[in-house]
Amino acid sequence: MIQSIIHIALVINDYDEAIEFYTQKLNFTLLEDTYQPEQDKRWVVIAPPGSIGTTILLARASKPEQQPFIGNQAGGRVFLFLNTDDFWRDYKDMVAKGIEFVREPKEQDYGIVAVFKDLYGNLWDLLQMNEDHPISKRVK
Repeated sequence: MIQSIIHIALVINDYDEAIEFYTQKLNFTLLEDTYQPEQDKRWVVIAPPGSIGTTILLARASKPEQQPFIGNQAGGRVFLFLNTDDFWRDYKDMVAKGIEFVREPKEQDYGIVAVFKDLYGNLWDLLQMNEDHPISKRVK
């Protein structure tokens, strides 16, 4: 059996501001931006550069009860994990672009990690796994 997680929905406030943040600040690629008139919404899919795995679906909050979850989809915990092949390159680039890091880089048993906020306040790990970590072998 082969299965995979294709998209993770990220609740956002506005499509265009989210696209700008993720493509300009985090260097993500915009894979799809299709208007769906029957639902009056857009299907917007982004992915980190060079990624061939799971993508992020930018899902604009369309109901009042969805609004409180913008920026707080994981209740204040780290929500998404951005793995990189060069931690210090990406960390320095993100700092130069004004990304707010709430936990500075730290060496861990599994690799290097720092925590940053996206434009809505969701927490992300920027990390580079050690070569011998089981996840490293899966993402190559």
